[in-house]
Amino acid sequence: MRPRIPRQRDGAVADRSRLRHLAARGLLGALSAEERRGLLPAAFEVAYPIVYDVITRRVARNRGHNACGHGLHSMEDTCLDGFQDDLEAVIDHLMAATTPISDLEGWIARRAQNAAIDGHRRRRGEQGAQQRPRMTRALAEGLGDPWLEELALKILTWVGLPAGVGATEWPVDSWTRDRADFTGDHRGSTPARVRADVDRVLAVMRRRPDWFERNIERPLGRKTAPVGGSPGERAGDPRPLLATDPAQVVETRIADLAGIAVLALRDRLRRGDDPTLTVVDVLTTLFLGGTGADEIDHGPGGGPAPDERVSALLADPAALSVLVQHVLGIVRGAG
Repeated sequence: MRPRIPRQRDGAVADRSRLRHLAARGLLGALSAEERRGLLPAAFEVAYPIVYDVITRRVARNRGHNACGHGLHSMEDTCLDGFQDDLEAVIDHLMAATTPISDLEGWIARRAQNAAIDGHRRRRGEQGAQQRPRMTRALAEGLGDPWLEELALKILTWVGLPAGVGATEWPVDSWTRDRADFTGDHRGSTPARVRADVDRVLAVMRRRPDWFERNIERPLGRKTAPVGGSPGERAGDPRPLLATDPAQVVETRIADLAGIAVLALRDRLRRGDDPTLTVVDVLTTLFLGGTGADEIDHGPGGGPAPDERVSALLADPAALSVLVQHVLGIVRGAG
């Protein structure tokens, strides 16, 4: 069983306060191993909703795992494992920081994507696969076809993923859809055709036995097999039904971001930052600056998305003045 988010201990509020204090002074990277372990639960509590918003929700939707995009409670094991890996990578990046961090939530949101990518490459290295799959001259000359070159990169990427070996060795159904999109040959893109393409690519790769053993066979042998497939993984599988009404999903999503905003605003206002500039900065970072707010699903009515409404309010001086007073009232009340 892989570790999950650490359970909060007594004194969690004090730990979060100490985390923010050390981050503001740029001292997190200088902590001892024991001190670092003691602050991990607080770091996970601050970071996990941001990582979910920035990375996990988008990845789940791209995979067609709609239910996984509606909250941690509804995530399938494969997406939950990926979330945990990304979260741990972001926490490692945070706890190694040696520069002052004045806005903890904003700092995490801005750096989460790159930290997760670095963690992904590191895990690929541990798997024995190329950290950044690339096309070699010999492989390109042997294949001589743009789609086969693309498929070769997909194979190199696939063997470096820790999990994924199931009923078949290769994700042929997914690559069949990719072939249709890449070549425009929708009628000719069948699983049988893609399996033949895979065999052609592997045959060219095997012309260099040492390279093939190092970059394909070795990492492929380290992949772990899941207990069972997830709904919606294969072509033709029905997608999971939404567990909640779309409007409720949007409301929950906004509430999550609002909670992060209140914490960030309260912390900066206590330091004496300018109220208007602080409100604009925090709302821009959370709703417009890449934290995943742009991924909120629109309801059936097709009205403006929440990030569009926030952008319009921030651009209108009169509306901004009213917004600042309203937000400050909420933050001070929450305090």
